[in-house]
Amino acid sequence: MPERPYTYYDFTTSICSTCLRRVDAKIVFEDNKVYMLKNCVHHGFEKVLIATDVAYYKNIRNYNKPSEMPLQFNTKTHYGCPYDCGLCADHEQHSCLTVIEITDRCNLTCPTCYAMSSPHYGRHRTVEEVERMLDIVVANEGEPDVVQISGGEPTVHPDFFEILDIAKKKPIKHLMVNTNGIRIAKDFEFTKRLATYMPDFEIYLQFDSFKREAHEHLRGQDLTAVRKQALEHLNALNLSTTLVVTLQLGVNDDEIGELINFALKQKCIRGVTFQPVQVAGRFEKVDPAVHRMTMTDVRQKILDQTDIFTAQDLIPVPCNPDALVMGYALKLAGEVYPLTRYIDPAVLLDNSRNTIVYEQDQVLKEKMIDIFSTGVSVDKVETEHMHQLLCCLPNIQADGLSYDNLFRIIIMRFIDAYDFDVRSIKKSCVHIVNKDGKIIPFETMNLFYRDNKEAYLKELQAERIPI
Repeated sequence: MPERPYTYYDFTTSICSTCLRRVDAKIVFEDNKVYMLKNCVHHGFEKVLIATDVAYYKNIRNYNKPSEMPLQFNTKTHYGCPYDCGLCADHEQHSCLTVIEITDRCNLTCPTCYAMSSPHYGRHRTVEEVERMLDIVVANEGEPDVVQISGGEPTVHPDFFEILDIAKKKPIKHLMVNTNGIRIAKDFEFTKRLATYMPDFEIYLQFDSFKREAHEHLRGQDLTAVRKQALEHLNALNLSTTLVVTLQLGVNDDEIGELINFALKQKCIRGVTFQPVQVAGRFEKVDPAVHRMTMTDVRQKILDQTDIFTAQDLIPVPCNPDALVMGYALKLAGEVYPLTRYIDPAVLLDNSRNTIVYEQDQVLKEKMIDIFSTGVSVDKVETEHMHQLLCCLPNIQADGLSYDNLFRIIIMRFIDAYDFDVRSIKKSCVHIVNKDGKIIPFETMNLFYRDNKEAYLKELQAERIPI
């Protein structure tokens, strides 16, 4: 009998990348790659590359853990996912990280921007609007894990520090500022004032490449000198920083290992987050079956381009394993010790076991004693600023460690209209507070709710039969 060129694996619901209507989708394996096959009655067939490692893709399902809900939901489920965002009661994960966009304005006009930010686009939010947004997050989360002040470019807001003052008064465990670093580079006094917000404060610094041509492609201008100066200022103050790398296939994916090795040598850097470009906003469409950089592509390139991490160190994040990969390490006495490989996955998936007791995990205990032979005690002692930031890992507590000793790798895949999967979207844990007070997953925000897109969303809703 004739055979199809692929192995059928799963079935899900996606959307057409052209009209954004819900469509059925198959997940298939072909040539050791994972594809999504879907067909829209209006716009035809689509074949989308979603992973380049079948074994890892299968293993993702083993990392699902019980869903953690917000304290309240913000909208009713009426039309079905993804047309009810806000968070609706059908969503399966609370806000691990919530983004507060305080302005539409930006001092760049990046070709890869998922919004339409520019020096003249949109407006700044008022201080009152921003405080209301923060209060909505607190009402949903109680004590939000991470809140990120973003934009546009948040540092161009005329009331930027007033907003930070308000945010620091809220019961937020960790506050971040998402920035392109231009103002940090140009104004050391500004950076010194930022440092006064530590501890529990971090800079989420755009840092894509060491190459002029890559910056010009991704950001529209050469920012290599700006990035260098920004890091000099941040290192001088040891202001906790995460480097955020927007990755595009054939542009800067050959620099992944170099970026990690560079980050490990910087005093202020606590980790690197890699984000393959999301096809949204200004970013031009690509051939979805070929020219996409998947989460597994990034993971494999980390393994190929560094000699620090192994496959056991880069694992799915249990709150949303389809979209997030994590790896943690400790920096001690000039050495780097990968940590994730020693964590029992059963601990990760059990919300009730949120603290490791060394006596109950002999493998970890022996490794910790080996690592801490430099003089750090393995006694159970509070180290708040470290263990609260171990996203989805159990608390690691040891005398002498601080957040300075932590180094993390995160791969963050923001699903777009091509690889849209309702099953994964329901587990999205990176959310944005919209102008109407709803809390919306980052992915659906950029597809349905940003800028002028809500008018079309209403057309899609009108076609739906309410649930």
